[in-house]
Amino acid sequence: MSALMAIALAQAAASSCYGALCDADRIRPFLEKLATARSAPAPVRILQIGDSHTAGDQITGSWRTLLQARYGRAGRGTLAPGRPYAGYLTRDITATQSAGWSVNGIFGSAYQSSGSVRMGLSAYSLTSYTPGAAVTLGADGGRTFDRLTVCALTGPGAGTVQLSIGAAVVEWPLAALETGSRCRTLDAGGEAAIASATVVRGPVTLTSWSTERSRGGGVILSNLGTVGAQFTHFDRTDDRVVAAELAAYRPDLIVVAFGTNEAFRPGFSAAAYEATLRADLTRLRRLAPGVPMLLFGAPDSATRTPSLQVGESGTSLPCASSALWRPTAALATVQAIQRRQARAFGIAYWDWAQAMGGRCVADGWAQAVTPLMRGDHVHFTSRGGAEIARLLQADIDLAMTSLLAPTVPPSTIR
Repeated sequence: MSALMAIALAQAAASSCYGALCDADRIRPFLEKLATARSAPAPVRILQIGDSHTAGDQITGSWRTLLQARYGRAGRGTLAPGRPYAGYLTRDITATQSAGWSVNGIFGSAYQSSGSVRMGLSAYSLTSYTPGAAVTLGADGGRTFDRLTVCALTGPGAGTVQLSIGAAVVEWPLAALETGSRCRTLDAGGEAAIASATVVRGPVTLTSWSTERSRGGGVILSNLGTVGAQFTHFDRTDDRVVAAELAAYRPDLIVVAFGTNEAFRPGFSAAAYEATLRADLTRLRRLAPGVPMLLFGAPDSATRTPSLQVGESGTSLPCASSALWRPTAALATVQAIQRRQARAFGIAYWDWAQAMGGRCVADGWAQAVTPLMRGDHVHFTSRGGAEIARLLQADIDLAMTSLLAPTVPPSTIR
């Protein structure tokens, strides 16, 4: 057993865990709000940043459905503007984007190392110089909303954008003496099914937008993920933009869900990863002071690439279920470091892999009659995403029952 694993196990023993959810007392303010969300005057807001597990919305979408069925539907939440990449998924809402926009992102084909366009929480920005260029959001399945918030870059020479939701329309000039970031909220005055942002005069750069139902309580769960990203790539966002958006969206809980791509990184270094994780958590804490945070450990996964089965952490032991597939050599180290740093930062931790059943379950999930993971042994099917959401909410229920017993509504999850 590695020293990192031994430390992680010792910390686990010292932690107060509810299923796979440890140190849930760190998110007690969020749990207290969630317990009374249905009757609250304002929504409870969860904002999750992460990699493709977050971007695909299989897990967050199922978790959103569970939460809103129990506590009330308060809207779709924060999204990247428009459709920032091919295959972009927006469960419960349809996003469209006209021609005339250019995309910047923190990772992948949208990333420009020499680019100067600033980005925020969504990890993408959309820029247009073309009058009439537009992006829209349309409610799916009657999931209407009554409030639109749009965040954009401001500064000398910036253009004007027209915002609309239902019958409400406003022109928003973005010109300012100094570069910055602002968010504008527009209320429809009633239920609306369509919202849009249209360039009146360029340049206009949008960094995020959100739809919600402002009347009454309920839950909003925003999924802001980037396919292939590691937490360190979030450093490419701009402090001022992120701070302005956090002030506008006011999350009650921030979920950090990275780790898979770190574990698959060739030449993985435990020391380098731990240093960057500390720096990234420090930055997020600085930008979101006082906001409860929940760190997800990397889920179980597997590879059949020999070069990823060995590394600084040693050789990944074979799985009983498969001679070919096994976790990367770095996965256990990534998980141990995540758990240790969550503890050090006073952040709640959800052991995703433990909730799944532990090491080497990925092959069984992928080979099941009804697969819960795809054939790559990394990504989840829609059924698998629903199962992960169920397991997560069950652990949250355990924590709420213990910590907030008098106020927790009856569980409908188990």
